[in-house]
Amino acid sequence: MIARTLGLLALWTLSLIVATPRAALAADGLHLVLTPSQKPTDLLATGEEFGKVLARLTGIPVRVTVASDYAAVIEALRNRTADLAFVHPGGYVLASREAKAVIVAKNLWHGKSSFTSRIYVRKDSGLAKLEDLRGKTMAFIDPASSSGYIYPMVLLIERGLVKNRDPKTFFREVVFAGSHDAGMRALLNGHVDALASFDMAREQYLSDPAQRERIVFVAETPAIPEAGIAARGALDPATFAKVREALLQIRGPAYAELLKRLYEIDGFAPAEDREYDPVRAAIELLGVRPR
Repeated sequence: MIARTLGLLALWTLSLIVATPRAALAADGLHLVLTPSQKPTDLLATGEEFGKVLARLTGIPVRVTVASDYAAVIEALRNRTADLAFVHPGGYVLASREAKAVIVAKNLWHGKSSFTSRIYVRKDSGLAKLEDLRGKTMAFIDPASSSGYIYPMVLLIERGLVKNRDPKTFFREVVFAGSHDAGMRALLNGHVDALASFDMAREQYLSDPAQRERIVFVAETPAIPEAGIAARGALDPATFAKVREALLQIRGPAYAELLKRLYEIDGFAPAEDREYDPVRAAIELLGVRPR
């Protein structure tokens, strides 16, 4: 508790130092923060390539870093140590509430602007439906993850399986994998009985067809709107417009390979805050707050 308090105090102090210069665009340009979803060193290298493209299209220098976890992305937007951030849907809703962030453009992923969450099990486990998971070990991704916690938890609550917003009222043990890749590996290797992740996680993280065949899903949520890149509150409107215009130009075929390496996306589409109202409703049901 003391360490966390000191850490929060340090972040608050840092925000006092950096918030004022970033009320307008800083002299060193834009700072883009990436949500961690794969090996940080690989993600940073690809993110820096993306930052160079964005800088060329906007005429503004772009610095790229990778956040330590989902909550750190929101904290960076709140403290204005970041100007832009890749966010998942739940992260965007929390950032809009906690940091006055505004969605700039949403991802296009496999040609779609929405996805679902699935609850995966091993095919040979004998688990065939949600009710079979009572007393089993469950892996979520992160408490702020839309597909890795928020939407599957809403599904479990609506089915009457989880009580009082506490997954341990249904599962014997609950763990947070931290990333979708790690969660899929934990399930495949038998460390957990079930996993909550997005609808293409099996295809994205298991390249071996034989391994994919070992993983099936027993439940699927309603559609979740894709998120993408959000801007901190009070970002200069002219800069906001430049960034949005540039993002809409970053798509295949010229940038297809880069986007695939970055977040397996196809490009970007215009987005409006109201599209995330269903995510807000899910977050309110769970009482999710940034850690």
